[in-house]
Amino acid sequence: MEITRTRPSLFGEIAHGLGFWTDRSAVHEAAAQGRVLQLQRLIEGGAAVNIVAVDSITPLHEACIQGQTQCVRLLLDAGAQVDARNIDGSTPLCDAGAAGSLDCVKLLLEYGATVNPPLFTFSPLHEACMGGNSDCVQLLIDRGALMEAHDCHYGTPLHVACARQNYDCAKVLLNAGANVNAAKLHETALHHAAKAKNLELMELLVEFGGNVFARDNLNKKPVHYTSVGSPSYLRLQFYENTPLTLQQLSRLVLRQKLGVRSRDVLSRLSLPNRIINFLFYRPPPVIEV
Repeated sequence: MEITRTRPSLFGEIAHGLGFWTDRSAVHEAAAQGRVLQLQRLIEGGAAVNIVAVDSITPLHEACIQGQTQCVRLLLDAGAQVDARNIDGSTPLCDAGAAGSLDCVKLLLEYGATVNPPLFTFSPLHEACMGGNSDCVQLLIDRGALMEAHDCHYGTPLHVACARQNYDCAKVLLNAGANVNAAKLHETALHHAAKAKNLELMELLVEFGGNVFARDNLNKKPVHYTSVGSPSYLRLQFYENTPLTLQQLSRLVLRQKLGVRSRDVLSRLSLPNRIINFLFYRPPPVIEV
């Protein structure tokens, strides 16, 4: 299935408005639109696969932004630079993650794409969390992506997943050991979940030890970003006013002591699933309105 999502570029929009997109080559167009046979003919005819447009986007960037896996393979086989940077500093792996294209991410990694390129902005893991494909997130983590990589504007990948309300991505990050209370200007992922009024995300973050009393640079707790009397307000108030149970404390201590793979460790001990589930999962609280 082809993916047609594009990642916005402010400079690209300006350039398009000024008519600079004529600098895009036929290779760019074929790669972006998934015209495999045309792209193959262009390559066989000697077209440069690393030619850049005015925004420094290469044909490989274009193919990855659109999730065109066959075109990505053709370009890489023809010598396309797997870690080329565009004007934003993003690599093709960033763009494949933003597009949520697992096949493109796999292919780029197969050809040696750098998982943690030295970027001043979003990392490939940030972009995958933005794209919302939890399989891409898991794959990048398995390949060593830094879960605490920090973008000066957005924060950590967990911040991005929660700001975009990508629950599955947040869960993958937390299960892999992401710091649930990492802060950007003192703002935690729980602040993002509260702003989004997302009860599932709030429950997940608190389940992993999210601090309901954390205050951001405006001295606001997560509950301050909800409407008084709303379900999210009541949920956060419940967490603030209700001490952790022994079960919850045990779960948090086990995760801290056994490490990020604590559930796997317990599984290898052949404990019954009901015991493991008791330690690691609980239903949301029943709150009377």
